[in-house]
Amino acid sequence: MSEYNIWGYQPAAGFQQGIDLIGYKVEAKDGVIGKISKHSDEVGASYVVVDTGVWIFGKHVLLPAGTIKQIDITEEKVYVDRTRDQIKDAPEFDEIKQAGEPSYLDQFARYYNQPHM
Repeated sequence: MSEYNIWGYQPAAGFQQGIDLIGYKVEAKDGVIGKISKHSDEVGASYVVVDTGVWIFGKHVLLPAGTIKQIDITEEKVYVDRTRDQIKDAPEFDEIKQAGEPSYLDQFARYYNQPHM
């Protein structure tokens, strides 16, 4: 099995450098989960943060770029290869911890690198 880079956009996703994904709707395998409130396209640490709104009480979740299977620029939608439950059960994003702890993203790598359920 080849090594999966969870922090890089999949070539087929259609990510283009310089595109601002903030405000794009995010679709899981089984429905909408929210809108992107933050994104990073830093090499080796690319991700989006999704504001789930009322779906899970305003929780913000971090999705590594490797979970994105398609970006539709025309419709302003991002499709991810996880289910709503997988995303709901993910660690909650904490911007303060992210800024202060170099290993903060490791918990997301462990969670999302699990085999697809």
